[in-house]
Amino acid sequence: MGTPELFAWSDSYTVGIQEVDEQHQVLVSLLNQLHVAIIEHHGKATSREILDRLAEYTRTHFLLEESLMRLTHYPGFDIHKQQHEELIKQVQDLQHKLDEEKVAITFELLHFLKNWLAQHINESDKRFGAHFKTAGLSQYANWSKEVETTMKKKKWWWKFW
Repeated sequence: MGTPELFAWSDSYTVGIQEVDEQHQVLVSLLNQLHVAIIEHHGKATSREILDRLAEYTRTHFLLEESLMRLTHYPGFDIHKQQHEELIKQVQDLQHKLDEEKVAITFELLHFLKNWLAQHINESDKRFGAHFKTAGLSQYANWSKEVETTMKKKKWWWKFW
């Protein structure tokens, strides 16, 4: 029997923007990998490597979300961006503690990250997903060759700049 997942992804976490949803699934997967590394005692170096990948991917993900928010003139942008910045600061502080104070990654930390991500998706990101749909861009929520071709022809994004 394998190690149970810390965070089981389900469609209830879907915000309705394919790229955002796919990136959320990657974040969940990285969090689960970190959980497994700790439970199975893969060592501090392995856990730190996964945490670093999680931190870097989180920054990339936040940039995508914030870019989409700017493009759609999302009214909750400032608050949402502040939430992102606060989490990044907390993760940077944790990385510093791991390096300088030789603190171990704990289950409490994992549960904090899991709860933060679940709450952020279910509240903040879903509010943005609803805004994205009402901004008239729902046809672009699911990526496909057809959408890509249409975007290249229409260059729709220029109207937002």
